[in-house]
Amino acid sequence: MAAVERDPQNSCNSRHFSLFIKSCCPNPTNPSHSIIIPLPPTNNNNKSPKNSIQTSISSLPDDLLYEILSRIPLSSLPAISAVCRRWAHLLHSPSFSLLRRNHRLLHRTIFAFSTSSVSTLRPFVDHKWKLPSQNDGVLGGGTGSGAHFHTDFSHARLAVIGRKIFIITRSSAMVFDPWTGLMKVRSGPLVPRKRFAAAAVCGRIYMAGGSLRASDVEEYDPHADEWRVVAHAPRRRYGCVGVGVDGVFYVIGGLMIGGASELRAAEARVCASSMDLYDVAARGWLRSRAVPGGGCVVAACGADGCVYVLASHAVELSFWRFNGRRKGEGGGGFGEWCRMRSPPLPAQVRLDGTVKFSCVGVEDKVVLIQVMGCIDDLLRRSGRNVRGYKEGIVLIFDCVTEEWSRGPDLPELVQRAACVCVEC
Repeated sequence: MAAVERDPQNSCNSRHFSLFIKSCCPNPTNPSHSIIIPLPPTNNNNKSPKNSIQTSISSLPDDLLYEILSRIPLSSLPAISAVCRRWAHLLHSPSFSLLRRNHRLLHRTIFAFSTSSVSTLRPFVDHKWKLPSQNDGVLGGGTGSGAHFHTDFSHARLAVIGRKIFIITRSSAMVFDPWTGLMKVRSGPLVPRKRFAAAAVCGRIYMAGGSLRASDVEEYDPHADEWRVVAHAPRRRYGCVGVGVDGVFYVIGGLMIGGASELRAAEARVCASSMDLYDVAARGWLRSRAVPGGGCVVAACGADGCVYVLASHAVELSFWRFNGRRKGEGGGGFGEWCRMRSPPLPAQVRLDGTVKFSCVGVEDKVVLIQVMGCIDDLLRRSGRNVRGYKEGIVLIFDCVTEEWSRGPDLPELVQRAACVCVEC
């Protein structure tokens, strides 16, 4: 019988395959998580090498490989793409994602990126944040993601398309794949920016603000890896927040750049609590809106078809919901504001530049994460001795019950983080 030749690019790499198998070894203290696959008994009667055919897992048909590999835990997924090109191709196919969803292995996961580390949390599933470990292919340092991004995430903006996390900085961009654990460089924005607004809308990324001279709104096509200018913002903002809901790119808050000196103070107050709305399909701007209570917007996100805004006032914080559903689903109409219950923080707290929050939408939940500063120190400077509000507070707002709950605190190792939610 003639020997069957295999393509070396599609054959298993023995070293990577052994690493992959080790990463899938069950925990001996928890044997219930082991997956037992019955194998047919081997026939030892026929020992003739001429009649025996050597096979391996790489020779299995795609449907069987899909079924096996789709059950691999998330921490072991990066090892799959290192085994061979065929497995890497299976990992990126829609069928693989569909099977993982059917096996209930896809979870909404919050990623907190910082210069020194990255941590993850699955709200209401994990009891604490997951930190990098040497055996973790996603968060560990062995696959290129790891703990050293050499990026200042305190001013970076994150956007999610599919399962890919795009990290945009002043003049550069990267994309992180949670399934492979790899970070790849992408084309940077056309206009250098700092503290700008960015959000994913309809499969593309839009960014505005953060430039002293340009009011350009840029659009990024992830398939072509290209940026282009699609509009000009009605206001030039600095320190603004971007949110994408139902085909609209919201540019929220920040300080206004430029303008006559006598009008600058009044315009700055209006800009700090206002929203500019860009319709990405119509390529036009909708009527601008403003937070009814005024104040300064410090965080915002989209969740359950609405825009949620946290605003800081002289002696308090306020939390607002803006109805972003343009097709009339649910109660209320597009553009209606409703004040929600404020976060359970000490009364008469006024945020300064030392305390920063990140707001992340997770299905019908809003997760408020304190990524910088300490409220205890803030209260102590104002003469109030209140404890229990250290760094990394995580508060979760249920959009249905309109109630707040406390989540696991962000690890002290993860500081000045940029946060985003992705299904992976």
